[in-house]
Amino acid sequence: MTSAAPLFPHTQDQLKEIAAGILRCAAQGGASSAAVEISEGSGFSVTVRRGALETIERHRDQAAGVTIWIGTRRGDASTNDLSPDSIQSTVAAAIDFARHAAEDACAGLADAHCLEGAPPALDLFHPWRIDTEAAAELARRAEQAAFDAGARIRNSEGATVCAQHGQFVLATSHGFLAGYPYSRHSISCAPIAQHGQHMQRDGWSSSKRNATELAMPEAVGRYAAERALARLQPRALSARACPVLFEAPLAAGLLGAFVRAVSGVALYRRASFLVDRLGERIFAPHIQIHEAPHQPRAMGAAPFDQEGVRTRARDVVRDGIVQGYFLSTYSARKLGMQTTGNAGGAHQLALRSAHTRDKDDLRAMLKKLDTGLLLTEVMGQGVNYVTGDYSRGAVGFWVERGEIQYPVEGITVAGNLKQMFKDIVAVGADVYANSAKETGSVLIEKMTVAG
Repeated sequence: MTSAAPLFPHTQDQLKEIAAGILRCAAQGGASSAAVEISEGSGFSVTVRRGALETIERHRDQAAGVTIWIGTRRGDASTNDLSPDSIQSTVAAAIDFARHAAEDACAGLADAHCLEGAPPALDLFHPWRIDTEAAAELARRAEQAAFDAGARIRNSEGATVCAQHGQFVLATSHGFLAGYPYSRHSISCAPIAQHGQHMQRDGWSSSKRNATELAMPEAVGRYAAERALARLQPRALSARACPVLFEAPLAAGLLGAFVRAVSGVALYRRASFLVDRLGERIFAPHIQIHEAPHQPRAMGAAPFDQEGVRTRARDVVRDGIVQGYFLSTYSARKLGMQTTGNAGGAHQLALRSAHTRDKDDLRAMLKKLDTGLLLTEVMGQGVNYVTGDYSRGAVGFWVERGEIQYPVEGITVAGNLKQMFKDIVAVGADVYANSAKETGSVLIEKMTVAG
């Protein structure tokens, strides 16, 4: 049985009407230009632990954010109440803030020519009207599969099924008015393995726009259990320098570090180790990074950015050479450049190697590693984006002759991102595609490992 309750309190047309009214209110209040974003969301999650229903959570939220410019002075205000009185008060607050703000020559809306072209339909909204009973049953199936994977799976932090829906409308005073609904659904499981007094936890999840594309709950639970079991009886490692293979989900973090280092705010503040590196080779020559914002149903797909600037497919890195940054209108003006349509961040990035072959699964990548460390988890915030220094607590497996020998923990891995990017030896075909950053496992020639 499924719920027939509406997912959102307003239609897209109703949100557009409210947004247009806010812009009129801003103009009447003295704004020279304005932008408004209205969003609504509804969510549902069910967690089962040891077969019993543990939590049921539902949420509904809505918000309107208003940005006002008076000349080059900017003011922002927001509200969770879409009533006319609340909206009027919010606009008045934003206008008041703008009147007291400092002049900023780079402030203002995106240039109109950056908004040209109808945004593509990207198939991002797939409602999942699942009820509590059905969601709990999926979660139980995932958790039971984890327990069935081995007698050493003694406990569980639970399995969770989530259905998330949202929609928004963006409107600006120079004529942009568009929005769309979107969805994100997931199944996750986190079992605990035990050997004697020693316990290890691991987990796995599957996330998709369309619930019909989620992995089977049994597959999620079984793989989560295999990961937890593999971590039992870990050892420490003595200090050494060795090759390190980042498992695909962790490799997505390396891609995220690159994005942060070449994003507008870090660049114009000169707080990045990649300042002024446009057109230079910073990765190994076989590395390619492509932004594909119009990939249907992708987790990072977007027809336009948070300013209404139309997104475009592009090579960010080609043959190891930086081709572009990640810029909003403001950061682009600060740098004397053009926006790249990345207000709000990157859109569906893929890291690839020209050398990768379809057969380069994790087993093949372990053969390429030969003897070294397979990294499966990192901890801490040990990345200095000014210098590029990288040092993280880590968990993984020691590998010899391409075969896993034993799990390791209580170690740190260290290097510098400038050298790590150049030392990427290979990228696997074992692509992790649960997020807006797609990459296979990444093999780095040498890093420092300490116990």
